[in-house]
Amino acid sequence: MEFFNLSNDFLMMFVRLLINIVFTWLIIDRLYYRKSRRRDFYFTFMLISVAIFFIVFFMIFVLEDLKGKTSMGVGIGLFGIFSIMRYRTDAMPVREMTYLFVIIALSLVNAVSVNVPLFEVLLTNAILLVAVWLCELHIKTRPSRMIQYDRIDLITPERRPELIADLEKRLGVKVLKVEIGSIDFLRDMAMIRVSYEGDHSAVSEELKLSKDQLKQF
Repeated sequence: MEFFNLSNDFLMMFVRLLINIVFTWLIIDRLYYRKSRRRDFYFTFMLISVAIFFIVFFMIFVLEDLKGKTSMGVGIGLFGIFSIMRYRTDAMPVREMTYLFVIIALSLVNAVSVNVPLFEVLLTNAILLVAVWLCELHIKTRPSRMIQYDRIDLITPERRPELIADLEKRLGVKVLKVEIGSIDFLRDMAMIRVSYEGDHSAVSEELKLSKDQLKQF
């Protein structure tokens, strides 16, 4: 029956994992998803949080048996964890990148807080949650999307009102700002960034252009 006996280390891991999942869910579901409505990032953030927690937690306990090598091993592991933000196929928006960093930091804090009292762990999570909530509450971010636009005759400054009216008719949103990016006169196409009123789900960006077509400006 020793197989079913749970060690104190496992119980400690389970409690901290539960804390990590609860606070991660609050940040992603209550703060991020309400504005963005991006189910793909919701899925990614939650699973990355759980995966990083397990990696760091077990890495610490395994390396504790290697005398004097714990700090070096943890440092190498953290370097590998943060490097995943660079290995991606699609460009990640700044807001999503910020939330990813927050989720990774939260998972690391919960995983390495082995010898930290439970109350301090809860307080640290609560502080981070309140910080994200305050930023979302007081810093109003304008939703924007990159659009491949076919009427380059309207991109001149003197025809900007016509451009905004055409975009509002096509997109069905109130356009606040338009930024002109790269222009292709051979194909009569321009890349523009449209800022509009409403939530981030008003204009879908799930079908993206290829990197050769989409240029930064």
